[in-house]
Order: sequence, then C-alpha cells, then structure tokens
Amino acid sequence: MRPLGRLSGWATVCILAAGLTGCSQYGTFTLPSPPAGAAVVAFRWDPLPAPVLTRGAAGEWDSVDVLNPSVVKRGAVYYLLYSGFDGGTWRTGLALSFDGLSWTKRGQVLSPGPAAWEGAYIAANGSVLLSGDEFLYWYQAGTPPGIGLARSRDGLRWSKAAEPVLQGGPRGSWDERGVADPYVIQVGGRYYLYYLGQDRARRQRLGVARSEDGIHWQKLLSNPILELGGAGAFDESGLGEPAVWASQGRYWMLYTGRDRSEYRRIGQAWSSDGVRWRRLPADSVFAGTSAWNSKVVCDPSVLVDGGRLRVWYGGGDVAAPAQNLHGQIGVALLEPVGATLSK
Repeated sequence: MRPLGRLSGWATVCILAAGLTGCSQYGTFTLPSPPAGAAVVAFRWDPLPAPVLTRGAAGEWDSVDVLNPSVVKRGAVYYLLYSGFDGGTWRTGLALSFDGLSWTKRGQVLSPGPAAWEGAYIAANGSVLLSGDEFLYWYQAGTPPGIGLARSRDGLRWSKAAEPVLQGGPRGSWDERGVADPYVIQVGGRYYLYYLGQDRARRQRLGVARSEDGIHWQKLLSNPILELGGAGAFDESGLGEPAVWASQGRYWMLYTGRDRSEYRRIGQAWSSDGVRWRRLPADSVFAGTSAWNSKVVCDPSVLVDGGRLRVWYGGGDVAAPAQNLHGQIGVALLEPVGATLSK
C-alpha cells in the first residue's frame, strides 16, 4: 500500500446501531460462476531471471523505483502502466511491447493533481482494463488513501474523474483509514474491484466491491475477504496488491504478503464465488530467486494470453515498507498444477 485519498459525498454510508445495513454502498453478493475447466489446484511460477523493465537514469521520474505493473493487450500491442518513483513523488508511466518482454517507455502519463483530493505525493499503483476501445485505469492517490478513475483512448492522454470513486469506510470499519491497491476485473457485465483496506490498528487486509459503471461501487458487507496470516507466516504483517482471474472452474488470486522484516512474497488463494477465499499451502508462495528481487516480490498483474497465463510483477533487493526498494519489473508464466500440493 502506498499513501492515498478521500471519498465524495455520494459515498456517505448509513450507520445503524446494529451495524452497517440498509445502505446502497454495502451489499451481499457473489461473482458469477466461473467457466468450467480442467481440475487445477495451484499454479507454479516459471519466471525469467532478469527484469524486463528497469529504472530510469539518475534524475528521471522513475529513477528510484519501477513497480506496480498493470498490463492489457489491444490488438498486437501490450500496454503496461506502471508506477515510477523519483525519491519524492509517485507517478504512472506507460510502456509498449509487441511480445510482453521487450518494452519501450513512453514517459509518465499521470501525476498527482490537479484534483485537491489527490494531494502531491502519488497518482499510481493502479489497475488498467480495456472496455471497448477505451482504457479505464483505477489508481490510488491522496492522504488518507482513496481510489480514483482515469480514462484514455490511446494510453497517453488521460482524463481523470474529479472525485475519488472509492474511499475508506466509516469509523471502526476494517477500511476506515484508507483503501488502496485496486485490481479490477469485468465479469457478467459488472466490474469487481479487489482492494486493500487499512483499519485504525494499521492492519492491511483485502476486500471486494462491485459496480455497474466502474464509478459507483457497492462494498461487500462481509469484508474483509482475506485476513492476515498466522504468526510466522509470510503474510503475518499485511496483505495487499491482489490480482484476480477466472480459469479452470475457479477464481484465483495472487496477493502480496509482508512479514515482520518487510520481506514480501506472493501467495495464492482460490474461490468458487469470488468472495469466500482459501489460501494455498506455503509451498505455493513465490519468493524472489535472483539478486534483483531477493527481498521483495509484489504487485502481480495477470493476463490470460493466447492460452498462457502471464504475470508481470515488481521486485526489489531492499526490504522497506513502501519505496526505495530498487524496484524493477519482471515477468513469469504461471503453469497449472494438477496434483495435490503437500501440506
């Protein structure tokens, strides 16, 4: 999670003495049944050893960290929106590729402001979706964190909504202190947004919301959908950066887990309805195996690409809470595993 923003008046929730009920911003729902497929119990990572997108030169807008990839494909071209950090400000940049491996940077495309809710620190860490011929990009900004929406026809020129589209919940809620790390999928004509929420105890867990238009969201009443791991687990100190897709008759999630030393790894979970999730065993957790990602792997973005599952992710060799990780972006294939994993 990177620090972010505040929600507009339409998202004011109804708080009753008995809890959160009778309010259009909260509801009980599940996702449509995923398409049937061959039985798979997990996915095995097959990463390239070297990063595919590296930091910019000293003084450039992405010179300190390059993280948070979000990839879509339009025609023969891959579009990668990513977060770049120069030591003071996070921004969103664009890179293009014809194979998903060799990327050409096109520069920064989103910066904080001018909307007052964004503040001056971040407009990044987002999720891009292609809807018809338009790119939709949900991103985080502001303090406390909130989620905004930008639109573009070409990936270079963007128009931002004036207000955030999702904000933290009411006093005492699991996401009271902010929402971040959006990841949006489209299923059955609706948008579903998986995101990080932080409470007043600074616990970071995962939730989901749904929308008809990508702007007005209804949060799941029973959030969070994934809790912290147990003592000593790779995700005992925080969850974030979910990536969700449907295949093999299930919904699958990759998510980042933080331990007490700020090492980050990527875990797997599955669900039959997109709401009730089960973690996979510890031997399915992905940790960096190269020098450049030896202490951090994070920020997965999954694309079903011509029968293959490809995941772009961030990595770093410094264990730190939010930035200055020496962040770069790698890529891997996810290979289905059909045999039962060891416990």
